Amino acid sequence: MKTNIFIIALSLLINVNTQAQTEPSLAINQRNYHTAVGLRVGGTSGLTVKQFLGQRAALEGILGVWHHGLSATLLYEQHVPTGAPGLNWYYGAGGHAAFNTGHSVHYHGYERYERYRTDEVGLGIDGIIGLEYKIRPIPLAISLDMKPFVEFTSGGHVWMSLDPALGVKLAF
Repeated sequence: MKTNIFIIALSLLINVNTQAQTEPSLAINQRNYHTAVGLRVGGTSGLTVKQFLGQRAALEGILGVWHHGLSATLLYEQHVPTGAPGLNWYYGAGGHAAFNTGHSVHYHGYERYERYRTDEVGLGIDGIIGLEYKIRPIPLAISLDMKPFVEFTSGGHVWMSLDPALGVKLAF
């Protein structure tokens, strides 16, 4: 198993290195990487993967986890240089699907009661705006963003959130 992971990682690094050598404009757009994998901590916390499609366009996937549920988000983003080396701001939009398998428990005084079941599926529309800094000497990108969303659930609920978060990604 460890050998397979090593071979996959080595193949990805060789592929990224080959692409970097064929894209001389990489230094101009200041993104400094093609792919990043890391963690997003905030309203939607979990694993995040970002892949650049061109000089400024990227796709970002977020696998969010929380108590009794998970979500999968896909965002299309545009990255814009700020003028400071390694610092870009970005914006974009996308959607998500959320799956909640728990129940809502509420307390009234010392009495515990179940308010409603939340075995629901939710579909939502997401936006994103944020800042990302790629630390030049090391393969690390740090981002701070806000991902507002509206979600409609199979149980008839509507959820909205600004969903701020901090992201830390290994960039290669």
